[in-house]
Amino acid sequence: MSGALLLLTSFMASAVETVEALTIVLAVGLTRGWRTATTGAVLAVLTLALVVSALGPLLVQYVPIDALRLVVGALLLIFGLQWLRKAILRASGLKALRDEEEAFRSGVAQLAGGPTHRNTIDWTGFVIAFKGVFLEGLEVAFIVLTFGASSGRFGLSASGAFFAVGIVALAGAAIHRPLSRMPENTIKFMVGIMLTAFGTFWGGEGVGIEWAAGDFTILLLVLFYGAVAGLLVTAIKRRNVHQGHQLGDSP
Repeated sequence: MSGALLLLTSFMASAVETVEALTIVLAVGLTRGWRTATTGAVLAVLTLALVVSALGPLLVQYVPIDALRLVVGALLLIFGLQWLRKAILRASGLKALRDEEEAFRSGVAQLAGGPTHRNTIDWTGFVIAFKGVFLEGLEVAFIVLTFGASSGRFGLSASGAFFAVGIVALAGAAIHRPLSRMPENTIKFMVGIMLTAFGTFWGGEGVGIEWAAGDFTILLLVLFYGAVAGLLVTAIKRRNVHQGHQLGDSP
């Protein structure tokens, strides 16, 4: 059960970050040249791969598993709650949904003002593409490393990220447009819940808690956090409607 959830969480989290990185790469490609965009993106991916391959074995070999699970659990709780908070605010209407199409147009507009070099590397575009892919990829690397180290299943966490990056990259190469129809907030909502559940589970194990339901506890935690998040969205929406009615009734 935990293996399937781990794979799914890694895949979904990586897909969201890859879509955001793809938006940057496409903007650079259309304005500064595809050679520039591709070079920056590929070097960023290679750098991230080196980081993951170097740090992964070191974490497992030199860090006690209980201490590792405690630290990872705390980090995942922080990380997951941040994602969940933003998703709740967007789902309830308090925060605007991220629009990949608009982000793409904005990026193109900002980059289009400078010189373009189609047959050589444009270093401004290269830096933007590299930085965008590297920073978004760091979050993917964080998921792969923490999940793999805590569960001892680097293969599963890395596979989820690999498939997500591959699918999104192939889609972007095929359509040369941001995947604006991807329900990003829904995915972030689900990933936030899963990260929070894994963080609670591994953090508890790190302080010595023996979960009575074993790995099945993760699914119970997912259902619990999902129910709480859903109730929060409903409550916020009702409050907004109530406040709107009050403003409408005021003279």
